[in-house]
Amino acid sequence: MVSRGADTKPIRVLIWDEQQPEQKQAYGPNFLGETIAAHLRAQPGITVKTASLDSPEQGVDEATLDATDVVIWWAHRKANTFTNAHAERVASRVREGRLGLIALHSAHWAKPFVLLMQDRSKADALAQVPEAERASARWEYVNENPIYKVVKRDSPLTPSLTREGEVWRLTLPQCVFPGWRADGAPSHVTTLLPQHPIAAGLPATWDIPQTEMYDEPFHVPPPDAVVFEERWDRGERFRSGCVWQVEKGRVFYFRPGHETYPIYKQEKPLRVIENAVRWLGPEQK
Repeated sequence: MVSRGADTKPIRVLIWDEQQPEQKQAYGPNFLGETIAAHLRAQPGITVKTASLDSPEQGVDEATLDATDVVIWWAHRKANTFTNAHAERVASRVREGRLGLIALHSAHWAKPFVLLMQDRSKADALAQVPEAERASARWEYVNENPIYKVVKRDSPLTPSLTREGEVWRLTLPQCVFPGWRADGAPSHVTTLLPQHPIAAGLPATWDIPQTEMYDEPFHVPPPDAVVFEERWDRGERFRSGCVWQVEKGRVFYFRPGHETYPIYKQEKPLRVIENAVRWLGPEQK
């Protein structure tokens, strides 16, 4: 893991958790986010607060975010309950490099993550436009509201860019995948980038004994780095630890974390979270 000197300021973490009642099956009497918080509080150089939809301003008031370096986000069924204005409040801080975002599991449809994946897709698309045309390019954006819209195995991959006359047409990322299975089958994780700070202390291969399956393709912009890959015995695979730079900020998506399996009571997933917090923290930017 990344070390910090004794005289440095602690990394200030906010854990935002939808707090589904089903989490109590694996984490009772606590919620999933509270379990991660307890682990991080026990680590040197990290302070932790928790928030949920029931918190004032849905947990992302200006004062709270101003006192946060890294936010860990877990969401599932209530993504649309989170307001667009609050999502933009989080995303804008990431773009500015004031906040790092860790999105867990079904937070692939959390509004801040979706906004940032759209931002990255727009930047990638602009880079494909001939330099002489970029300043005057006309744009049409499709699929601006992808949350809870599924894709099929043969659906066109998003994001995608086409040109129609003078207009560049960007289909924004669906931020989802065509297959999933919540049967608790184990996944087999490969550490693809052992030298990446998020992989510090993780073995070359390791298992998660019970988890939900997600299957590729994951409809997101190409990551800058894929740190971990998961595979299942039935042949599915997923890019399970992805990193993006979005303007001045960083985003890390970590796939494991289904609410009914005790994934964040296990050493290796918790090590991933701690490493990611330290990598996203202000000293590493």
